[in-house]
Amino acid sequence: MLMTVLAFLVTIGVLVVIHEYGHYRAAVACDVKVLRFSVGFGKVLWSRMRGETEFVVSALPLGGYVKMLDEREGAVLPAEQHRAFNRKPLWQRAFVVAAGPLANLALAVLLYAVVNWAGVQELKARLGAPVAGSIVASAGMVSGDEIVSLAQINAEAGGAESDDTAWQSVRSMSDLQWMLTQAVLQGHDLRAQVRRDGTTRTLVISTASLPASDVDAKLMDRLGFSGPYTVPRVGKVLPGGPAEAAGLQSGDRVIRFDGREPQDAAQLRAWIAAGDVDAAPRAIPMEIERAQQVLTLSVTPALKEEGDRRVPRIMAEIGSPAEMVEVNYGPIEGLQRAFQRTWDVSVLSLEMLGKMVIGQASVKNLSGPLTIADYAGRSAEMGLAHYLGFLALVSVSLGVLNLLPLPILDGGHLMYYLFEGLTGRPVSDAWLERLQRGGVAVMFLMMSLALYNDFARLLGMH
Repeated sequence: MLMTVLAFLVTIGVLVVIHEYGHYRAAVACDVKVLRFSVGFGKVLWSRMRGETEFVVSALPLGGYVKMLDEREGAVLPAEQHRAFNRKPLWQRAFVVAAGPLANLALAVLLYAVVNWAGVQELKARLGAPVAGSIVASAGMVSGDEIVSLAQINAEAGGAESDDTAWQSVRSMSDLQWMLTQAVLQGHDLRAQVRRDGTTRTLVISTASLPASDVDAKLMDRLGFSGPYTVPRVGKVLPGGPAEAAGLQSGDRVIRFDGREPQDAAQLRAWIAAGDVDAAPRAIPMEIERAQQVLTLSVTPALKEEGDRRVPRIMAEIGSPAEMVEVNYGPIEGLQRAFQRTWDVSVLSLEMLGKMVIGQASVKNLSGPLTIADYAGRSAEMGLAHYLGFLALVSVSLGVLNLLPLPILDGGHLMYYLFEGLTGRPVSDAWLERLQRGGVAVMFLMMSLALYNDFARLLGMH
């Protein structure tokens, strides 16, 4: 819990400071007098004057602001009127406003680059047994397949593969999930190069058969992925349980279970849990490999209460640790990929928002502070590289969100300046007030929906 709180506060603090610092530096560059640079809102907890600017930390950390000299907000001395924000040329005002979101996007590029250069341990894109009848199973994939590259299928070319097919390498499970998400959102099928038993074959994943509304945290489940491949090996055996009574030991590899050969640990776990909970428990024959010998045992699963149902369990961990891979890049490629990932995440975020507005994507994808805090804590526990990647993702989201043309956001102010540039006159005060109220209403609706999604996830409703 403490790690989650600290990771969340660091996340918000870094992103707010970078965002407001973008506004601040642009204002200084345009000779606009900055009166206050605040991290947080409400009661001032700490303040210090540096030059003509007061830097403060306030009690409510969810945001910040840069207060500039402006004749619309109070009287300005004649000697300083040329430094008032409202007196600056249109392009300078637009530059100052846009600098905040651009600072967040620049931070994302830097963070992604650092992660690419330093390297990160990720799950290898080697698949467990696909769910029977699923899209992945229909593609012909089996347990142990490693997806090494993916390419979008060009429907206009009849789906035929050509010499210039744009294959993208898949170096980890996160790469795989990212490319699948893009394909579903864009309505493309994918061609996959799969390594199996030392040979490479090409299969087709029908991702276009899923609607964009299915893009959420359960997308991989809907496609039929059961998780990464793990060997059906016994891990820790709990004392006093059925596994110990059967004579199972840590390290035993399960060759047969009830006459069937498990392809991987996920399938073996599913078979154990699929036992009949209404009949009397029965001894299930097993063949295991131990110290290069094959032994025959039998285990009688015990029924355990899990929520409102009973589930057969043998009281032992099933599955060896999933195979990991080190993902890193050189200086040039790492920076190029950082720019590309920032661009891709920005485009994907806009596509997702657009599809949510027109009803083609689920509004369940909107996340609030509770979900952000949860993922901040999880990524921090996984290590610095994973946390920096998470920080980059949230920084992109913040940058894109602030560029939306909503009146109370930076994008709304840029929309006003676009109108002023096209018409030669600023938006009237009456319209500014109406638009501001509308923007507040939209933001309140989005925040309420995001908080509802947060609580729904915590309560298991999503």
